Parts: sequence; structure tokens; C-alpha cells
Amino acid sequence: MPLPLVVSFFDYTGHAVRDWAAAGCECWCFDIQHSHSGHVENVGGGRIRYLYADLSAGSTDWSRIRETIARAGRRPLVIFAFPPCTELATSGALHWERKRAEDPQFQTKAAAMATAAADLGESAGATWLVENPRSALSTLWRSPDHKFSPHEYGGYLPEDDQHPRWPDYIAPRDAYPKETWLWVGGGFRMPPRRPVTPEVFEVVRKTGAKAGRVTTGARQWLKLGGKSLRTKNIRNESPRGFFRAVFEANFPGEHSFVEKHWLCAP
Repeated sequence: MPLPLVVSFFDYTGHAVRDWAAAGCECWCFDIQHSHSGHVENVGGGRIRYLYADLSAGSTDWSRIRETIARAGRRPLVIFAFPPCTELATSGALHWERKRAEDPQFQTKAAAMATAAADLGESAGATWLVENPRSALSTLWRSPDHKFSPHEYGGYLPEDDQHPRWPDYIAPRDAYPKETWLWVGGGFRMPPRRPVTPEVFEVVRKTGAKAGRVTTGARQWLKLGGKSLRTKNIRNESPRGFFRAVFEANFPGEHSFVEKHWLCAP
């Protein structure tokens, strides 16, 4: 019998789908950083497939993925999307005027990547979620349905938790603040919060115009700088506590329910 299907876009790490895989789902994580040959990770009773895809606005990979889902004969249980926030996050608003002069459509193209995932979720009849930080999507698309901070869901992780990839940069139990916005559909259920106290560091600036001033923040914001792909990947890591909570709130627990409602063609 085929495994229930979960699809995740702009997903390099697979954190958002790991609990779904452990529960027996087949999870497809599409991202431009994955190799063209792809690779498979077995997790519990299921697996995660890391698959290359160009998900830029207008890319033909979107239609290819739609066709692949249709051929699989399984309506996805859930669709996640984490579109790039470089052109959308309000933290970068100071650069928008310059970018707009270079390309008047730069934000329209960025927003189209988010709406493409939502449209696919709607057409597939799946529960779906699009995530971005505080973002221009609220005007380019629509207002977010929910807002949260990773530390508000840190209680879903064990007390001895350490981040599996970046423990030097991301606090245990996702104990850091970051305003995160969600656009959802298909009956998505927002999980209850289990907050932990956010970790806060203080650093005294030693040089420059702000020498002597105290800067406070989470460890990744104090330790990370620049625009490297590595830095972006660390800052874009999906909060594991929140997505464990999403799994618990939205996974149809009885296998008979999964068989009846989801192991069918869209």
C-alpha cells in the first residue's frame, strides 16, 4: 500500500516534515539546493525524498510537480511552503526602493512563489501552510492568518534538546524570538502554544559609532552576519518545536482515516 504523501516547497532541511515521515508518510522536499539526482532519508515508518526544483516565479517545475503528484495517485495530506523572504521581509525595506528601480516586478515575482504553493494546495484539496517572517506578502497577497514566535512552541521539544544542525547558532528548544507569519488553508489547525523563556544575550559594542552600546538578541542574530548562503540557511531553519506542534494538531491519527480520505487521486 502506498504511503500517505506530504509535500514541502523551498525545504532544504526537512525539519517541517520529519514527524510526518516518522508516522509513516512519504515526504517530498523540493528545493533548488538539492541535487538533481536527489536522495532519500528513511525516518521511522516513512521516508523523506530531497528533490531538486527551480521554484522561481514562472518556472516550469511547478507544472512538472503538479503532474508528478497527479501521477502518484495520492492527494497530499499537507503542503508546506517556505518561500524566500529576501525580497519580502520588512527587515529589508530600506533596500526596496533601490531594488524596485532595478526591477519594478521584484516583489511581485517573490510573492508569486508563495501564492503558487497556496494555489497547488487548494487545487489538491490539501491542508496547506505558507510561512514567512513579517512580510510584504500582507499587502501583495493578503493578511496572514496567524503569527507566532519559535520560543512559543519550544515546550514541544525535550528539555535536553540541542539543535541537530546548528547548536552554536540556534538556541536549544528554539528558545529565540522571531515574529513569523502564516498563511493557511484546507482546514489547517493552529496548534496550542507551549512557550519556553527566550534566550537573550548582551554584547557591548567595542568599535564604531555605537561603541559602548549594549546590543541584545538571540545567538544567531549576534553570531551571524553577511549574506552567505550558509548564513541564510541557518536563519531560515524551520523551528522544530512549532512543526512538531503542527504535526500533532493536524495529523489524522487513525490510519483508517488516512486510507479513506487521502489514498486517492486528487
